[in-house]
Order: sequence, then structure tokens, then C-alpha cells
Amino acid sequence: MSSHRRRVKHFDRKSGPRKALLRGLVESLVEHGRITTTVDRAKETRRHVERAITLGKKGDLNTTRLLLSRYPNKNVVSIIMKDLSPRFASRPGGYTRIIKIGRRPGDTAEMAFLEFVDYDFEAKTAAKEEKTAKATEKPAKKAASKAKKASTKTVAAKKKTVKKTQKKARAKSRA
Repeated sequence: MSSHRRRVKHFDRKSGPRKALLRGLVESLVEHGRITTTVDRAKETRRHVERAITLGKKGDLNTTRLLLSRYPNKNVVSIIMKDLSPRFASRPGGYTRIIKIGRRPGDTAEMAFLEFVDYDFEAKTAAKEEKTAKATEKPAKKAASKAKKASTKTVAAKKKTVKKTQKKARAKSRA
């Protein structure tokens, strides 16, 4: 079967798994603003995301229902309708960009970032750093409490062994 005049990449999948793959990629891109995937998947996902945003520019109930039928995640559809569509209202298409980042080590598939054109990398990294700082504070407290528990366990274990040796020594001295 030749690939001439084909409009859609099939990714060697049947239609159900292929739709699920594309749905997941679109939802991830809408939620995070930037995803890392293969170049072919990025190119195919771009078609779907850009159509969804263009549809969302209408802003009516029918569009919302249509998007919900394609992407049955209310959070994603609300982001498309309330955030992305107004953000790109003055732009006549071309809402995403593909940045090639080299080849994947395992299978040498060509990888790329798929991101919205107004994606602010510095703001996202600053927000992630704040989250990781908060996340590291909690494990540090947990680690301290675990260390304390471990030290009390070792002290208790040492006390047990001391008591056993004392008991043995008493038994020997009696005999």
C-alpha cells in the first residue's frame, strides 16, 4: 500500500488506538503548552490542535459540544474555549510551532517540541522551580522524621541485644 495522496498518518495503528493517541497528545499540549514527541506525531497533532482552536473561536454552544465529542475532557475543552481561542483571536492560524531537538537514544526516532507560539519557557521553568522547591521541603521533613524513626528503631534493637547478652551472662553465672 503506497503512501501517495494520503492525508493522515496512520502510525501503524488501527483507527481506535490512533484516535486515542492523537486525543492524548492534543490534551497534553492544551494542558501543558508544550510537549515532547516524535516529529511525525507532532505534525499530525498540530493539525488537530489548530482546528480545535479555530473552532473554539466561534465560542458558541455547538462548538463546545463538538469539541467535547472529539476530546471528552471538560477541562481541556474549557481551556480551548476560554483561554486559547481568545489568546489567538487576532491570529489567522499557525498557533503552534515544531522545534526539532535531535534523535531519541533508544530507537533514533527524530524528536521535537510541539508548543504554542506564545509559549513562555522562562515563566514555565520559574513556576516548575517553585513547585520543586516546595516539593523538596516536604520530603526533607519526611526524611528527617524517617531518620528519627530509624534511629529509635536501631536504639531499640541495640537494647534488645544488650538485654539478651545480660540474660545469657546471668544464666552462666548461676550455673
